[in-house]
Amino acid sequence: MIERAVARIDLGAIERNCAHIRSQLHGETKLCAVVKADAYGHGDTWCAKAALAGGADWLAVAAVSEALELRRHGIDAPLLVMGALTIEDARAALEAPADVVIWEPEFAEAFARLADADGVTGRVHVKLDSGMGRLGTKDPEQALAVARIVGEAEHLQLIGLMTHFATADEQGDDYLPQQLGVFAEFAGRFREQYPEVIVHAANSPATFRDSASHFDMVRCGVAVYGLDPFQEDPTLRGLDQALSLHSYVAAVRRFEPGDSAGYGRRWTAERPTYVGTVPIGYGDGFRRAFTNNAELLIGGRRYPVVGTVSMDNITVDLGAETEVEPGTEATLIGRDGRECITVEELAHRIGTINYEITCGLTPRVRRQWSST
Repeated sequence: MIERAVARIDLGAIERNCAHIRSQLHGETKLCAVVKADAYGHGDTWCAKAALAGGADWLAVAAVSEALELRRHGIDAPLLVMGALTIEDARAALEAPADVVIWEPEFAEAFARLADADGVTGRVHVKLDSGMGRLGTKDPEQALAVARIVGEAEHLQLIGLMTHFATADEQGDDYLPQQLGVFAEFAGRFREQYPEVIVHAANSPATFRDSASHFDMVRCGVAVYGLDPFQEDPTLRGLDQALSLHSYVAAVRRFEPGDSAGYGRRWTAERPTYVGTVPIGYGDGFRRAFTNNAELLIGGRRYPVVGTVSMDNITVDLGAETEVEPGTEATLIGRDGRECITVEELAHRIGTINYEITCGLTPRVRRQWSST
């Protein structure tokens, strides 16, 4: 069936990626698969199940609403909400149930009161800001104060200690070692008082870059989906890209020199050629910045995107002679024959990161899940 915009997600690739990540870990180190933002645009529930099948022990999201969605679909794995919380969010986390992250004593006390009122045990991870500069406390004594409140509360349980790295994806930088040193020193102090706590810090790039960052658990997002943590070639890390993006050629027209395609006439034919119209655009998440700045695969060959990317259509230069006919599939991300367009290739063209590309795919793009 021809579809105007479909993202095909290979759940088998997600399973294989998780198994591969597990192979990089040592001892009892656990894998937490990050499935926030609809699993980076791949579909949270399906990908969560695939990640667990591939060996993930935990799941992580950014918002309580994401945790509730997973629970509604029967996922009962340990689940961590990493983002900031309101009191209402905290109440919903108790209902989910899902672990939460706290770094302020006042919020820990309020969470304890909520848990007491409901008679439900709330599970808490304390966050130290070792240098990311977003959430968490930079004050080790404040982190210990939160831990004491949690430890003394009747209906709270101290589960984890965590941090997050700012530059792990910048290979060779000296800031990751600095952050790691700050966190490791504090984690040692913390363990003396709370030896059962799960210590976790590493994101995908840190997991591949430095085994000293693994601690008791790693939290991997992009690598789970076969996206390269260093914005290079995912196969260099043994990863298998899970998502491909497809549309079709809706029309093929003959252009003469001087004929233009698209808004603003940002491309005109310099020679007689054929131009195909493909019904996908920035309304689907194929960014306007790809104007005259991308290629598609049709019949195993690369063709340049020409003219302005509009909300619903793009145009492609098919050349002076073409056998491409209306109805032929077009691949914007993925493999066709010997050619492959990676998410990283598209990201490099417009100066962004691979997972902004996949997160940007809109609901108008139908997701189709299968396993190979």
